[in-house]
Amino acid sequence: MNHLIYLYGTDWGMGQFPICSVWMILFTPLVAAALITLLTGRQKGLSAALSIGAILISFALSLRLFLLFALKGIQHHPHPIQWLVVGNTVRINFGMTTDALALLMLLVVTGVGSAIHIYSLGYMKGDPGFSRFFACMSLFTFSMLGIVISSNFIQIFIFWELVGVSSYLLIGYWFERPSAADAGNKAFLTTRIGDVGMMLGILLLWSHAHTFEFTELKAKLPTLGLPVGTLALIGALIFAGAVGKSAQVPLHVWLPDAMEGPTPVSALIHAATMVAAGVYMLCRISWLILPSQTALWLIAWIGAITALMAATIAIAQNDIKRILAYSTLSQLGYMVMAVGLGGPTQAMFHLTTHAFFKALLFLGAGSVIIALHHEQDIWKMGGLWKKTPITFWTFLIGTLALAGVPPLSGFYSKDEILLLAIERNPMLFVMAVATAFLTAYYMGREVFVVFFGKPRDYHAYDHAQESPWVMTLPLIFLAALSIVAGWYSKVPDFLGPPHEAQRHSSLLTGGLILVPLFGFLVAAKIYWKAEPSDAPVKVALGNLWTLVENKYYFDELYHWIIQYVQGTIAIVCDVFDRWILQRLGIGGLSVGTGLLGRTVRLLQTGSISGYAFLIGLGVTVIIYYAVVR
Repeated sequence: MNHLIYLYGTDWGMGQFPICSVWMILFTPLVAAALITLLTGRQKGLSAALSIGAILISFALSLRLFLLFALKGIQHHPHPIQWLVVGNTVRINFGMTTDALALLMLLVVTGVGSAIHIYSLGYMKGDPGFSRFFACMSLFTFSMLGIVISSNFIQIFIFWELVGVSSYLLIGYWFERPSAADAGNKAFLTTRIGDVGMMLGILLLWSHAHTFEFTELKAKLPTLGLPVGTLALIGALIFAGAVGKSAQVPLHVWLPDAMEGPTPVSALIHAATMVAAGVYMLCRISWLILPSQTALWLIAWIGAITALMAATIAIAQNDIKRILAYSTLSQLGYMVMAVGLGGPTQAMFHLTTHAFFKALLFLGAGSVIIALHHEQDIWKMGGLWKKTPITFWTFLIGTLALAGVPPLSGFYSKDEILLLAIERNPMLFVMAVATAFLTAYYMGREVFVVFFGKPRDYHAYDHAQESPWVMTLPLIFLAALSIVAGWYSKVPDFLGPPHEAQRHSSLLTGGLILVPLFGFLVAAKIYWKAEPSDAPVKVALGNLWTLVENKYYFDELYHWIIQYVQGTIAIVCDVFDRWILQRLGIGGLSVGTGLLGRTVRLLQTGSISGYAFLIGLGVTVIIYYAVVR
């Protein structure tokens, strides 16, 4: 009885909190996904109620935990469950981390996720796969929450892969469209490249420390005496996983194509879940990265290059969602750069504020798309501020927050990263400021073209109307958070000691304020017209416009590598097999290889979900044998 009282608690007040609630935060969305899949698939209303109710429960419990810690300093440490034991040295637990970093991220995931789930009631109305959509959303939420609370590398890697599977299901939700199916495959396969590096880094670290637990690794690291090169290699390999999930160069190509999924999926992926997972993981293991200057240098430059490159691509995009997608790439670059500059606190601060205004912008774009009967080309819009006033004003708030205009939240979080950059690396600071200018410019372009000027499709414009309340209320909620989230100046202190750069001069801050304002002015000069056009910019940029319009030809490069480099290697191997091995009379080897090939061919079903299962099984086997050995 005493054990039960300890486990479940006796008081739901602010003084105590049931320990089981931490587990409920994680598993309630999974239960909802299971119930929808197994029982309520044909009852759309009940399916939506289960999914939304589950994430609201997780949000309420996360909020209570957050307030207990933030206001009273009360922390809860649920006992881990022993999962795998090998001999006397290897022990892998299923545990939960509930420190300040995890609590903040739990609040972001469940809070933003709740708004997106409710919004989905209106956006997905009438869709034939309505119940399947909410089941996948709940599974996605469970997977992301698992990453947040994981207490060791094995646990976080398992949930890491579950996020990959969930994203495949949601990006390719409209799988009957070839473009959506291809986008799901592209996201799944591209992120797997980074995951291989992450797994190798985890195993290399274990070979030296003989533990996967974060707390034990953090304590052991100073005593391991790892060579500088080994430490840098471990950091770089684990960072590869973040490069894939957070879509950093060169594994960024999947994220813009993820727009093929429903708009609520875009909002969830780009704001609070998948792409945030990489940055969160880097902040979680910052104690492992900070001792290696080489790893920090690599992370900082990859982030800065991604931020600037994505911002330049965004200026030439015409799809209302793809502009926001490249904006996400750019802002993630800011966060990754901050980690590389030794500022995980600044990275998490911006991740938090960004989750609010980026979710707002995607949901606002969805409201426009619904109003125009699923039109996404900004050049077929115009004059919508009168037709959709709530969408317009909330979208404008999100735009100003993203650009870093005070006193909105984005100003405070981005300001900290820029100030950190000017202290640690002036070259990266210049790149970050250029990115800030471009952010204001391309977002100004989007606002002026979509909401102002003359309607360019009068038929769609005449039938356009504001979205229903179930969609506009989440917009208002997220707009409010986008305004006030940065006002709480203790957020950095809540995550850790403030950096010296936070005590900055008002003169520098005032100068930084002018950057987004200048970007908006340039955009207004070009696009705030009755009939705006990209023509002046195309003339000014010349061949550079063609380069950014084609996204620096990354997709074409990868296609060439697969078709010609990989194809050439396959041809060489074929020639070697047919004309050298066969001529040498190694017939038995050829016959055996042929039989093996015919056997393995039976596994090639063409089903990505089947491949995902086999990859997960293979990873489990590799980790098991690595641990046993």
